[in-house]
Parts: sequence; structure tokens; C-alpha cells
Amino acid sequence: MHRRLHPIAIEPFLALLDQNRLRDLQALYADSPQNYAKYADVTRWLTRHVSKIQDLGLRRSSPRHILDLGCGGGFFLFIARQFGHSGIGLDIDVFPLFRELTDLLQVERVVWTIEPFQALPDLGRKFDLITAFSTRFNRDRDDVHVWDVKDWSFFLDDLAGRLNPEGQVFFEINSGKVKRYYSDEVKALFRRRGASLERDYVFFERGITR
Repeated sequence: MHRRLHPIAIEPFLALLDQNRLRDLQALYADSPQNYAKYADVTRWLTRHVSKIQDLGLRRSSPRHILDLGCGGGFFLFIARQFGHSGIGLDIDVFPLFRELTDLLQVERVVWTIEPFQALPDLGRKFDLITAFSTRFNRDRDDVHVWDVKDWSFFLDDLAGRLNPEGQVFFEINSGKVKRYYSDEVKALFRRRGASLERDYVFFERGITR
């Protein structure tokens, strides 16, 4: 309802981009059989991430510093910047398209693979908001090992130390077709650590409790 009452047009954001580079990039991936080539549809993905800006109340909030985990092409951070926020993305460097998109959108990105029981890199700053949309880092490449309570506990402890006072964390869990990647035990952990849950959304509105 909030989105419908207060829509955000994406045309002004698209106009900020180098149109020649955008056309070249889209032409390059137009016939690609790779699944990730879908992210070349910049209009589609900017539209999707505008809704995230609305849902997280970033349209009218004071400037916030954001860490976006699994930032992909950088769409969320690009939109956030138009509303006065700043941030940095973290992701692997496997798909050339993501590198090209973050360059086009002028999004700062650190190349990093999130691994179980391994702290994130020292980014030299703390954050007001940490996000992760459609999580993929919580399972291995073959979907054999899926993070359990111990994996997530270590990760949450690490994130807690990277938040500014009153900092928030938002996950959009990719739970899979049969919800395999989002167990009841993990949901219970999130609740114990201070999160509110709605479908696959996990929101630590008042930080991560110990």
C-alpha cells in the first residue's frame, strides 16, 4: 500500500546513466545463455530495488551508511545514493556483467567470498544498515552444505560488531522451492537475536542482540 501511495519513478535514475555504455552492455548480453545475463535488464532490476528502498524507509530517512552483501550489479546501492545514502557492496567476482554494472552505476564494491566461520574483511568503517537480498552465501556452490544455527550464529556475531549504534540488518532469505535453506531452527535463532520475521524477510530493527 505504501508503495502504491508513494510511487517512485525510475526514469530519472536511468537518465543518470551513460546511455551509450548501457546500450553496449545490453547488446553484449542480449543473446547470452547464462542465467546472470538477465541482470543486463537494468530497468527491471532498478524497479525491483526501488521497492526495497521504500520497504526499508530509506526514501525520507537521514543519510545512512550501508553495507550490501551479495550486491550483484549494485542496483540497491545506486538507488540508495540518489536518496542521500552512501555505501559499499560485497560480492564474488565470477560474472563479468556484475563488474561492468557496478562500474556503470559507480558503486563501490569489494570482492569477497563469504565463507562459514570466516569474518568479513576489515572495511575500515561501521554501518547504519547491513542488507542481503536473495541470499546465496549461506550455501555452497552445490547446495550440499546449508548454513545451520552455528554458521549463522558466527555470522550474526560478526555483523553485530560492524554496526553503528542503532544500526539495523535486513536479510531477504532465498529459502528455495521447498524452504530447505531456511529451517525452523534458523528462524528461532533469528528471533532470539532480536529479528522480526515476515515470510522470507528477516529484520533486525534494533540491532543484533547477543
